Amino acid sequence: MSYQNLPVTPLLSVNRDERQETLLEHNRLLGGLLGETIFSYAGLHIYQVTEALKNASVEFYKNQTQESRKNLSKLCSDLSDSEILRVIRSFSHFSLLANIAEDVYQTQEQRAIKFSNKLQLGTLEKSLNNLKAKGINREKMAKAMENVSIVPVLTAHPTQVQRKSILDLNKKITDLLDQHDNVRNFQIDEVEWIEDLNRKIQILWQTSMLRTSKLRVTDEINNALSYYDITFFNEIPKLTNKFHELSKKLGTDPEKSETLTPLTMGMWIGGDRDGNPYVTVETLEKSAQAQALKLFQHYLAEIQLLYRDLSMSITMTNVSEEVKELAEASGEVSPHRTNEPYRRALTTIKDRLLATAYNLCENTEFLPPKRENASNNPYKYSEEFTKDLQIIADSLAKNNSSLLVKGKLLNLITATKIFGFHLATIDLRQDSSIHEVCVAELLKSANIIDNYLELSEGERCEVLIRELEQDPRPLSDENIPKSELLASELAIYKKAKSLKDRFGSKIIEKNLISHAMNVSDMLEIAILLKEANLARGTAGNEFCDLQIVPLFETVEDLEAAPEVLKKWFSLPLIRKWMTKSGRKQEVMLGYSDSNKDGGYLSSSWSLYKAQKELTAVGKEFDVQISFFHGRGGTVGRGGGPSYEAILAQPEGSADGTIRLTEQGEVIGAKYGNPDLGFKNLEALVSAALESSALTTADASWEPYEKIVAEISDLSYDSYRDLVYNTDGFSEFFFEVTPINFIAGLNIGSRPSSRKKTQTLESLRAIPWVFSWSQARIMLPGWYGVGTAFTKWINNDENRLETLKKMYNEWPFFKSTISNVDMVLSKSDLGIFSEYVKLASNQEVAQHIFKEIVKEWELTIDVLKKITGNDVLLADNPELASSLSNRLAYFDSMNYLQIELIKRARGGDTSEDLKKAIHISINGLATGLRNSG
Repeated sequence: MSYQNLPVTPLLSVNRDERQETLLEHNRLLGGLLGETIFSYAGLHIYQVTEALKNASVEFYKNQTQESRKNLSKLCSDLSDSEILRVIRSFSHFSLLANIAEDVYQTQEQRAIKFSNKLQLGTLEKSLNNLKAKGINREKMAKAMENVSIVPVLTAHPTQVQRKSILDLNKKITDLLDQHDNVRNFQIDEVEWIEDLNRKIQILWQTSMLRTSKLRVTDEINNALSYYDITFFNEIPKLTNKFHELSKKLGTDPEKSETLTPLTMGMWIGGDRDGNPYVTVETLEKSAQAQALKLFQHYLAEIQLLYRDLSMSITMTNVSEEVKELAEASGEVSPHRTNEPYRRALTTIKDRLLATAYNLCENTEFLPPKRENASNNPYKYSEEFTKDLQIIADSLAKNNSSLLVKGKLLNLITATKIFGFHLATIDLRQDSSIHEVCVAELLKSANIIDNYLELSEGERCEVLIRELEQDPRPLSDENIPKSELLASELAIYKKAKSLKDRFGSKIIEKNLISHAMNVSDMLEIAILLKEANLARGTAGNEFCDLQIVPLFETVEDLEAAPEVLKKWFSLPLIRKWMTKSGRKQEVMLGYSDSNKDGGYLSSSWSLYKAQKELTAVGKEFDVQISFFHGRGGTVGRGGGPSYEAILAQPEGSADGTIRLTEQGEVIGAKYGNPDLGFKNLEALVSAALESSALTTADASWEPYEKIVAEISDLSYDSYRDLVYNTDGFSEFFFEVTPINFIAGLNIGSRPSSRKKTQTLESLRAIPWVFSWSQARIMLPGWYGVGTAFTKWINNDENRLETLKKMYNEWPFFKSTISNVDMVLSKSDLGIFSEYVKLASNQEVAQHIFKEIVKEWELTIDVLKKITGNDVLLADNPELASSLSNRLAYFDSMNYLQIELIKRARGGDTSEDLKKAIHISINGLATGLRNSG
């Protein structure tokens, strides 16, 4: 296929309204200021080249022909390494500023909708309306609200691209741009406002986009925690209070409503050891310490604000006896505070809170000094802190000041119930292969068995159960030498025990097992927990303080999962543990590896089927199964809109309890702005509420499920044929994507590959997806879909009509198709064809490329037939508008990146070239708003 004949991605053309015109105005303003900055700091030539490249890209979208791009390669090849470096920085900043303009636009749209009182999809009010329309009564809705438990789990990301310095500047420019309405209303001087924007953009240009050293785990911890100040500390309590009010309106007892915690936070950074040698016992302690310090700083700041606010005098109002007791306990003798009981009571609370912080936090230099003469009476539990705050709230309410409870005080009380003294629950995770080696060494050193690794699955389980049930003593002994690996793993569990004793049980609740395939993988964790007195199996003393959570990742693992759980629940010891822990079992589902293994459609179906079957297993054994979704930022890793994704799960499979990973740059995109953060959090809770209220009795999709099962098999075969059964495909991937340059970029503490070999099998799923997105083909998110549907339809109009019906009626199918539509909208065959030219064996490369083009066209054709739309994103004008505002920047960066890769492979080793390649990777990820 010739370059000129390649099809163009058929995107929706968006009609612009008044607010979108404002978005364009913001883009022009920021772009203009950046242009002036480029001219000032990089010179006329760089400015002119940047404009020429952008204009050539814009021309393509006007003409919709590949011919328009013919000058792009020449423009790039004429530049020196130093010039490319400055031009690529220009486009990266254009993309960043386009993101800022879009975030401000979305924030203002959100406010406009809120003040218009329209019910918006993804809000709690809309979800309750949806349930009412489906015939769900108030009692059932209220019960569903009691079940809602959403836990976003912040994780590190091997492809996190933004430096914190850049993120901080991003926030400052966002806040400034958001003030534009005040400029229009003459509340802010326009000249000063533009000058302030200009200053920030000039600082942005002069700030390094790249890290000079590898990102450390401690950096990742601090980056993740920065979003608490921006969004989580304020927005989660606000959302929770809104949830409480709606629960009360449905008839729930007010006291019961106040106990509901629909949303809490999780954390992987510092405890996720899978494939990351830099996560150690020290990082686990640092993660817990960093969380505690961040939390106590917030609590203390809020107490200080309340102290300023609650200045009421006893001569003007009454207070409760409990408040008087708190006030007296302060010992404060200042004559200015004699008649101010609330302030004196808050002094007592602050003293106790500060004493608690000094007890739990190591870095006390970052805490305020203790008050002179303050009694040392720390809180033992966070519930005591909550109780003291509630005493103040109750006193205000009883004395005609209920309005003063709302706002800061209520938010703080709610925050204490959500965050406790731990902030977020830290998960432990390690690969099953590490566990088995450690347990084998333990068993051998204790003279139990020398050849554990040679045993069959049944024999392993027998040995492990016997050790758990019959011998309460630990297997390890301080006097027996241990391998470095075993010593480090045992130290983790002893640290977990220590943290739980200090910060409370919620600091660590789960132990995840990557590549869980058998019951022995789960029992091995129990053995390791026993070593730290976190589990016991002896009669009359059975307990397990951490839930053992298997992570099923590949298509094969997902298919085997129900049998593994059946065997697990059948064990007498596990039944006893279940009874003590509330008969609950979490299962983690891995999206990345199942996608890399079998393609998007096959992965989606395997995950759906596994959830349905595992839910049935739970019912059989009277165990409530909940799911932890290891979703990434892209469709190729289970991404896509979270609201739709939750509703697309099998009915009855979630029961309102859902945990999901939030990774890398997706955290910034979702929670880097408090208004958008609230919107995204509410969408998660709203979807969980709807899914909880809709049981399996409300809908049955079995006929449709059989169809998708057939199509999934066809898709799996098509994907595997290309990726694993096509000669030269592995070499093709490594040559036509920037994967080898991604591995050298300082964008995550975790290595990009589990092993040091360059193979598809050893490559992590995240950089696999990331690389295809950089090359603008997004292959893991759609390949195999076109062939599968085309073969199944097989020119039968009745079958096509069935698929249309499925699309309109079944949430899972609609979400699956919509995600393919979305990912294809970011693909570009013309640009990918330029990457294909990088391959050394062009005969093989062109053959593979033709297969990809053929499948792309088939997939587009099938989408049009099923959805009835002639263009992509017909139902998502917001994303279509977003892409139209930034595609020209993407294209230029892609062409610059291709030129840089050519030079690097030609032997160019200049520092400017290395920086430019990494900035191109950074800029494209920023613009596309997903990495992997």
